[in-house]
Amino acid sequence: MGLKDWIERPAAHVASSERSVSNVIRGAVARLTTPLLPDDYLHLVNPLWSARELRGQIVEVRSETPDSATIVIKPGWGFDFGYAPGQYIGIGLHVGGRWHWRSYSLTSSPTWNDKIISIAVKAMPEGFLSSHLVSGVPAGTIVRLAAPQGDFVLPDPPPGKILFLTAGSGITPIMSMLRTLDRRAGDRSVDLPDVVHVHSAPTAGQVMFGSELEQFDKSHDLFRCHIQQTREQGKFALSQLDELCPDWRERQTWACGPQQMLDDIEAFWTDAGVRDLLHLERFAVTRADTSGSGGTITFAKSGKSVTVDGATTILEAGESVGALMPFGCRMGICQTCVVSLEKGHIVDLRSGKEHAEGERVQTCISAAAGDCTLDV
Repeated sequence: MGLKDWIERPAAHVASSERSVSNVIRGAVARLTTPLLPDDYLHLVNPLWSARELRGQIVEVRSETPDSATIVIKPGWGFDFGYAPGQYIGIGLHVGGRWHWRSYSLTSSPTWNDKIISIAVKAMPEGFLSSHLVSGVPAGTIVRLAAPQGDFVLPDPPPGKILFLTAGSGITPIMSMLRTLDRRAGDRSVDLPDVVHVHSAPTAGQVMFGSELEQFDKSHDLFRCHIQQTREQGKFALSQLDELCPDWRERQTWACGPQQMLDDIEAFWTDAGVRDLLHLERFAVTRADTSGSGGTITFAKSGKSVTVDGATTILEAGESVGALMPFGCRMGICQTCVVSLEKGHIVDLRSGKEHAEGERVQTCISAAAGDCTLDV
C-alpha cells in the first residue's frame, strides 16, 4: 500500500471499526500536534484531510433532467466505502455564511476501487439547498459529510425475485441497488436476479437515469422496466401489477416515492397479506406515534425556560425564548445539535426512545417528557 492510500484510510476514531497499528500511530501523531488542532496542519496539505469530521469535494455535477443532477463527490478521511446499496448520507454545504444540511440517497455502487460516491438531487421549488446543488454549486466545492446510514438496503446475496416501485426522485436509492446488482453480475459472471421495476414520472424527459434504465433492459434478460408517464397515462394503478408482474405477491419489494404512493402501497400489500415482503423508504422525517408528554424546559447556561407540549422539539422550544443552540440539518442527521441532558427525561420523536439525565441528546428531534434541564 502506498503512502497516499495509507494516509487516506479512516483513522481509528472516524467512521471505521478498524483498529490497526497504523491508525494508533496516526492518532498519536494527531495528539502530538496540540495545542494546534491536527486539522490546522492537515488542511494545509489536503482540504479533505480532517481528524474530526467527514469531508468531501464535489468533482462533477452532471445533469440528469432539466431539474435534477448527479453530484459526484470524492470523500476524504474516514468515509466507509463499504456502505450498503440503498443507504443515504448527510451533506453539508456552506452557503451565505452558514452550513445547510440535507440527506440524500447514494446512487453509487459501494466499492473501495474508485473512492468516489454520487448522489442525485432533484431541485424543489421550496428547497434552497437542492436548487443550489443542481444549478449553482461548482466542481471543487468542499462539503461536509455524515456517515452512510439507513435500513432501506439490498442484501447480499439478493433475493432471486425483486420488485422495485418508484416515482420521481424516489428512484435514487434504487439506482444504487441496480448498479450494485450490475457490478456484482460482472464480477461474478452471473446475471441479475429476476427484477421488475415500475417507475413513474410526468414525461419521458423527466425520467431520472432514463438512458441507463434502457441499457439495463437491453443488457439483462431478467430485468424488465415499465415507465409510467403520468401526464399522458395517469397514475399507475397497483391493480395493474396482476398483469404486469403476476407473481408480485412472491417478490421482495422495495418502494420509494411520494408519501401518498407509499401509503397506498403499504395498504395494498397489507390487504394481500404480504406486508412482510415490503420495504419502504420515506424521505420525510417521520415521528413516532409516541411523543413526549411536554413540560418545562430549562436552558441552564442561558437561564431561560419555557413550557411546551410534547410535539415541540427542544430546539424549537429554545429558539422561541432566545436560548440559541447549535443546529445543522434539523432532521437528526448531522449531529450538530447534540447537547447534554442535566435533569429529567426527553423522548426521541422518531423512535420513541426515552433519554435520561447524563445522556447527550439531539435537540432537533427530541421533545420534553416532563420537566427537564439542558446544559446550554
